[in-house]
Amino acid sequence: MKITVTTILLILAYFTSFTQISTIKGRVYSQNEGGISHASIRLVNSNIATIADNNGYFVLKKVPYGQYDLVVSSVEIETQSLKINVNQAHTEIPVVVKHKSLDLAEVNVIQKTEKREIETSGFAVNIIETKDIAQRNVQTNEMLDRTVGIRVRQNGGLGSAVNYNLNGMSGNSVRIFIDGISISTYGESFSLNSIPPALIERIEVYKGVIPAHLADDALGGAINVILKKGGMNNLSASVSYGSFNTFQTNFNASYREEKTGFTVKASGFHNYSDNDYEVWGKFVRNILPNGRYDYVRAKRFDDAYRSTGGQIQVGFTNVRWADQFMIGYNGSDDYKEIQHGTYMSIPYKGRFTESQAHVFSLNYIKKDFMTKGLEFNINGMYSQRTQLVVDTVKWNYNWYGQISIGLNGDPILRPSGAQQAAPTINHINRNVSTFRAGFNYDLNRNHRFVLNHIYYAIDRNEQDMMRSEVERTFIGTRNLVKNITSIAYELRAFDARFKNNIFAKFYQQGIDRMDPVLTFVENQPITTQNKTNSSKTATGYGIAMSYVIAPKYTILVSAEKAVRLPSENEVFGSPGENIVENFGIRPEVSYNLNVGLNGANFQVGKHKYSFTVSGFIRDTRDKITQRINPRLNDAVQTNPYENLGKTKAIGFESDFRYTYNNNLMVGLNMSKFNSVFNIRYDPNGREYDYYNKQLPNEPYWTANTNIQYSFKNILQKNTVLNLYYSFRFVERFYTTWLDIEDFRTPRQYIQDIGVSYAFPNNKFVITADAKNILDAQVYDNFAVQKPGRAFYLKLNYMLSKF
Repeated sequence: MKITVTTILLILAYFTSFTQISTIKGRVYSQNEGGISHASIRLVNSNIATIADNNGYFVLKKVPYGQYDLVVSSVEIETQSLKINVNQAHTEIPVVVKHKSLDLAEVNVIQKTEKREIETSGFAVNIIETKDIAQRNVQTNEMLDRTVGIRVRQNGGLGSAVNYNLNGMSGNSVRIFIDGISISTYGESFSLNSIPPALIERIEVYKGVIPAHLADDALGGAINVILKKGGMNNLSASVSYGSFNTFQTNFNASYREEKTGFTVKASGFHNYSDNDYEVWGKFVRNILPNGRYDYVRAKRFDDAYRSTGGQIQVGFTNVRWADQFMIGYNGSDDYKEIQHGTYMSIPYKGRFTESQAHVFSLNYIKKDFMTKGLEFNINGMYSQRTQLVVDTVKWNYNWYGQISIGLNGDPILRPSGAQQAAPTINHINRNVSTFRAGFNYDLNRNHRFVLNHIYYAIDRNEQDMMRSEVERTFIGTRNLVKNITSIAYELRAFDARFKNNIFAKFYQQGIDRMDPVLTFVENQPITTQNKTNSSKTATGYGIAMSYVIAPKYTILVSAEKAVRLPSENEVFGSPGENIVENFGIRPEVSYNLNVGLNGANFQVGKHKYSFTVSGFIRDTRDKITQRINPRLNDAVQTNPYENLGKTKAIGFESDFRYTYNNNLMVGLNMSKFNSVFNIRYDPNGREYDYYNKQLPNEPYWTANTNIQYSFKNILQKNTVLNLYYSFRFVERFYTTWLDIEDFRTPRQYIQDIGVSYAFPNNKFVITADAKNILDAQVYDNFAVQKPGRAFYLKLNYMLSKF
């Protein structure tokens, strides 16, 4: 057989086409909605296909060189077909699509959204999506406070101390995460209120039972804030102004170079408020020279707050060697005036804190790491945090901001020389290191293995400049190291109708304290070191299961033996929050159980609704709480954290959501529990006075209603006018163990209204809000009153595809 040169060239070209293969990466997105999740991507006349991830990104591997028709389809978009020429090793393809105009009553959506997937995983979890609320004048904490089972406890106005109650568990029992990393790494100057909803993709709220991938010692629950990752080039910014001279602004920008994957992300914020809102009622009183109470209505006068911060990340996304590789810096600074101690009984003037934080981070994520199905992620952070607590004013003040006068007409001095205690200019320095690494291995679509480890270390020292020069030479140190390892096995069976997650966690904590002891021998200072250290280990375990009993009904069961190690502030104290140290505090252990029923995707014509109902038990040993002190007029209101003993919380919650024609949206939820002291007899056999009594300072019954109605194409096409209404109810509760009406808050009924107008393509949105429109008295931790009626105006701007 004669072989010609042409034949040889054809044969070589044939084999070369198989040796030259490409990897195609891209993103399916719409100009208005961003990434389209779970879209189908396939090459016509081939067996090469894939599904886009939650943000619309996709990868097609081992694509031979050549020309293809690429087809993108989904139930929510118009099918898009593109002709592509594959002639290089790596090809980037952005796919811009349009949403379908459908009668939803005729569409049967089989693919679960990520929200639905997480909420039916077996854990007691709520997913808060920020898409609709991001343009409103609503803080992240306000958004959480409207969610079932959550009560955000805030000691006053903007910038005041915050803790979270999840179904009877509160304080440090509830951990806050930013993309899976504890927010404590960022310091006092960076909090959830520092992150506007516009920068948040979603918030995952886990109650009682915490999944292994979060790998922390959260006991009562976890709030995991997932920030927007973004792949498109865009810029968004907002500015708002309102009552109490409250000014807030933020921006968020991202840039990605399609060919190389080079990515830059930047965001920043600035918040300020005088917090000079009115307070009144039985907790606001001036003490007259004769010792009698004069109940007054006055403005808070020394409670201003300012915070400024920014973040920048530089790296690569969706490249061959990494799905994400980012190096980042986060800097923040805040200033907070302190109006009073634990209670509102004695106003302060001149006491304030300043905080700064410099956080450096490295983040790496890679799917199919070394082998198919293995995902590796690593996150390292190092922060330098400083805090200054200043309290040097010696006069006593009343609620009018005036110096108190005694019977003899002379000004009254504070007993200890300053507002809270002895005069102080206390510098607190912290170096915090956090390292987290994890592996997720999918053996196949039904079996997953998870391994996570987190290392947390804090090196803290204090120096009070009001001490003598000799004493300032010697600085005490506080060191805390924590290691937590978690493992899990996840199973899907019966066509994913049954899901099972079994996990275990291993805890270790080491604490070191060194205090210099100064003595004088023959008038010469001699310093010795008083050292104390301790080490604690513990083990926890749990299970989460779900079963789809019918297409729209899912049963959820989760249980865990959870352990929480004492936090830095609980062990070493926090002068800025009036907390003194308790080095002997013990870890708390809780046996948590959740049982629930989730019903979703019910639809009758234009009506859609879903619901969740669940019950829970929290059986806790050595519960860590801040000491309750009913002596409101004590000159010094500093209380440590302590182990309360055994407590038990039993309760239930329900959540109902309804929409009509995609215009009217109604949400109703409520949570009620009975959290009681559960030790009957003391060591001498005497029954405790507090046995089976509701724990004080805990709002145990809350309810929320949220209503939104949208008018489309008002004044011009492609515009939306939204009207909002929200109602919150908080049952009255005692703030101390004493059943005295003076220590009991009233029932609280809070109502907000708002309106927003979105111009075409959502590039510009203007929002107006009126909060607490009836000027109700709103109370929180230890009966501290929160702001009354307030008005705000907010402007949002978004620039896409610059």
